[in-house]
Amino acid sequence: MTPEYAPTDPFGRMPVPSGVEVVALSLPVGLLTALHARPVGAPRGVVLFVPGFTGSKEDFLDFLPLVAAEGWEAWAYSQRGQADSVAPVGVDEYSLDAYAGDLLAVARQVGQGRPVHLVGHSFGGIVARAAAIASPALFADITLLCSGPHGWPRRNAKNAALVRAKGSAAWWDRDNPLLVGRPDEELTADQAFRRLRLARTSDENLLGAIRILADETDTTVDLAATALPVLVAHGVDDAAWPQDWQRAMAARLDAPYLVIPGAAHSPQRENPGATAAVLHDFWGRPAPAAPDPTDSRARPEPGQPR
Repeated sequence: MTPEYAPTDPFGRMPVPSGVEVVALSLPVGLLTALHARPVGAPRGVVLFVPGFTGSKEDFLDFLPLVAAEGWEAWAYSQRGQADSVAPVGVDEYSLDAYAGDLLAVARQVGQGRPVHLVGHSFGGIVARAAAIASPALFADITLLCSGPHGWPRRNAKNAALVRAKGSAAWWDRDNPLLVGRPDEELTADQAFRRLRLARTSDENLLGAIRILADETDTTVDLAATALPVLVAHGVDDAAWPQDWQRAMAARLDAPYLVIPGAAHSPQRENPGATAAVLHDFWGRPAPAAPDPTDSRARPEPGQPR
């Protein structure tokens, strides 16, 4: 079996680094666009990045080559309704189950029977943990990057009201009043890209994600029950999720908790070298030693489950 994808055009005008291909993955919901970087040297495994709220695969555009350079096959995809991925109609199409179902389908395609190292950024971390809980056997481990254990009521309420009233493009206009109506040539490449992305991201994607981000349901116990190795990491200046929540979540998961210097809520962009080093160390950790069958301490007591 081979991944069901075909080359497609880049989204926006951001240059695509050498060694990265832009593809469209065929899923039941339709085509999700993705970035793929093949490993340099001996392959070490497959890594899959899930972007966050108002994000897209391009949040990892320049980061994938750093990952591939260490021997990892690296993937990032735009979730349903983001940028140039398929955007089904109706806010109910943007439930957590729907997002997680897409992730599972992508992981099966790109993993090709191999366990996938999963990285969820911010809102992508919520989607990633839901997928890991639903089907832990698909994954080698999970990294929650700048992502907390749950949301809080009325989070993004003002943004939701704006999108309902005026649509997604109005969000960028509100936050950039001095740039409204200017042609791309008068903006930086990043400004032009972010304006295009927000305008092309579906209103229903944003409203569905806002609903999920306002949910206080905490599934940390369920994630711990999967027994998957977990890494919790964020930038030192991350303010999108309370840092004490992230720290406490790591303790409850018995997971390493790492703060990335020189970074805020997008450390893969703000300090890519340090972020890559953190991930490489986690993915490359030694496998736990198998129990010694000759060691009586490794054998269950009579009457205990095996």
